[in-house]
Parts: sequence; structure tokens; C-alpha cells
Amino acid sequence: MRRLRACLGAAAAVSLAAAGTTALVAGSASGATTALSNRWYAAAPYLMPLDNDPPNPSAIMDATGLKAFQLAFVLAPDGGGCSPTWGGTAPVSSDTAVRSVIDTIRAKGGDVSVSIGGYGGTKLGQACADPASTAAAYQQVITKYGLHAIDFDLEEPEYENTAAIRNEIGAAKILQQNNPGLYVSVTTAGTADGTGWFGKQMLLEAKSQGFTPNNFSIMPFDGGFNGAASQTAALTNFNTILQSTFGWDQATAYAHEGFSGMNGRSDTGEYFSQADFQTVLDYATSHNMDRFTFWSLNRDRQCTPADNGGRTSGTCSSVTQNSWDFAAYSVKFAGVTPPTTTPTPTPTPTPTPGACKAAWSGTAVYTAGNEVSYQQHNWKAKWWTQNEAPGASQWGPWQDEGAC
Repeated sequence: MRRLRACLGAAAAVSLAAAGTTALVAGSASGATTALSNRWYAAAPYLMPLDNDPPNPSAIMDATGLKAFQLAFVLAPDGGGCSPTWGGTAPVSSDTAVRSVIDTIRAKGGDVSVSIGGYGGTKLGQACADPASTAAAYQQVITKYGLHAIDFDLEEPEYENTAAIRNEIGAAKILQQNNPGLYVSVTTAGTADGTGWFGKQMLLEAKSQGFTPNNFSIMPFDGGFNGAASQTAALTNFNTILQSTFGWDQATAYAHEGFSGMNGRSDTGEYFSQADFQTVLDYATSHNMDRFTFWSLNRDRQCTPADNGGRTSGTCSSVTQNSWDFAAYSVKFAGVTPPTTTPTPTPTPTPTPGACKAAWSGTAVYTAGNEVSYQQHNWKAKWWTQNEAPGASQWGPWQDEGAC
């Protein structure tokens, strides 16, 4: 499970140059503002503006120099229909809360991208009839907020739906054509091999439709990863997949490749420290990758001492850190040195194992919330299950709660 989730208006022509390049002023779309360089949109960390105890973006900007934020997530309405909402419940058409956040960021010289999809909820690609109607729904978001960038977060379970992915990729292509200069990223699940079968099918769908975004990004976490070395290996493998799928050489593939990490403790109990982020950042910049981002700013702060190392939270990282340690790496990727007051990254402590729960049994029936131990780890059931061993599948019914 990823991240505890709980066009007709004119757009700016955005340069692919390094941070600091000024783009043209956007047209008459509502809320349009001067675009940042694409490098900032490529560095924008995810922020949930309505959930998971949203941090103050002004405070983050002042502390780190960050200018761009990736706001998440736009979904179809929970009750059905082909219209954009925030989180399935707050219609974009009548939104004022997220608009206020965007206005605050822009007033300080920053900007936002909007991410659509994510792990939970119903996606517009699933709810809308075809690529054109899917694109029309997303165009409402672009026009309302005067966007210069958008992210298609295509993952479990939507990317298992062939028709939905066809709608999403088709919509992305339409938006790219109708909004000149729009920065488009496509984010999907990462595996040790780069990405899995469904991720590869998504790439083939993009190829068949003749669609090339600014980048395809993978999320190398929640899949048996262990620190930066496993993540950079996955990025290398994903580069090979991009080459073979699109016929690109290595450099072109890296120029269309992105990294989307998770700071601190992942959903499956993996740990990614500040040092890991630095290693992946060095890899991304040395290979001229297009994107470096992470989930999320809501988590970029330390938990209370009792929580550190013991759980995965949507509002803190479960590692030892100062607030906004991880945002500093996004700023570095954008090409700007963070303020000297940015705290020095601190090492992640080794979690102390807790007591083991009752041993898992293949014959017992477990329901959501039941806890067991298996292979020296404690596990919590996410839903009803029987005879499914914990850890057998990254998308299985068990949540790893750490060593015991």
C-alpha cells in the first residue's frame, strides 16, 4: 500500500532548463501565474492539503527555499460520476480550501502541480467513459487553478484495469496537446526489476498511443527495498525497461526517468534515511534524471519519541529528524542550495524490536486489525484472510509492523 492515503485554457510555455529559468506568463486561465522552471515541478514533493495534518507551506518555503509542491490527490467522486474532486469528497468546482493554499504558495513566489490518482479511491480513468471525457474532467482542474504541471499517479489497483489506463494515458496526451508547455509526469509502482507487469503494460499503452510525458517515475519502496542501494539498482533496471520499450538510448531514457521515494518508514516497514535520500539524489543528478520527489511533506517531521521506529504514519516519518530535512533534497535537485540554517541530516536509529504476537496459523481466520507474528516480524491483518502467509505478496493482506 502506498503512502498511507488514507484542455482549453492557455498555459505557459515552460522551459526544460535548469532551475532559475523564467518561463512565459500564463494566459487567461483562472488563477494562472508565472510558471517556474520545469526543474522545480520535477522536484516538487507531495503535500496533502486537506488531510494528514497539513503543514504550513509558507513555513517550509521559509525554512528550506522550496518553491514547488505536488498537491494530492484528485479523484472521481466517491458516489460516482466523471467530475474531479479532492480525495473523492470535495468537488474541485466549488473548492476554496485548496485554492487558498495555492494562493499562499504563489504569493511567496512558488507554484504547485496537482497529482491525480494515488493508491486509494476511485480514479477518473475508471469512472469516465473514454479518454476525451477523462481529459475534460482533468481540464477543469488545470483551468480552475491555472496549472503549469500535472502528475498522473497510476498504481494499484487502477493500473490493473486496462480500460482505465487507456483512459488515463489518452487523457494525458490530450491535455499535453491542449495545454502547450504543460509539464506532465507519470508515476507508477517500483520493483527490484524496475517496475512490475502492470507498470510495463502502462508503458506499452503510452507507446501505442504515441504519448511521451516529461518523465515516467517509479516509487521504489513497499516492495522489499532496503535503503538507497536497492533503490538505485531499481532505477538502473527501469532505465533498461524504458530503453527497450521506447527504443531510446540510455541518456534519453534517463532524461525521461524519475524517482518518487518515501521518507522515513514505509508502509511495509522499510526505512529510508536522510543519507539514503542523498545517495539517490547523487544518482539522479549524475545520470541527468528528470525528476526527484517524495511522499510526503506531511511526513517530513519527527514523530513523538514513543512512535519513532514503531509505526508508519501519514503525519511523521518515524525516523530521527528535524522538520523538513527531506524537503532539502528536493531543493538541491532543483539546483538551489538550501539556506545554511537547514539542519544537518541525522542518522536513523536502529528500531528496538518489540514482543512477538501469537504465531500465525495457516488454518485460522483473521479479520482486519488482528495481529500475529511470523518469521520474527509482527504483522497486522488489513482485511479478512485465511491461509495467506504474511509477506508472501507485497499487495497481500498483511501489514508488516517490524521485527519482534
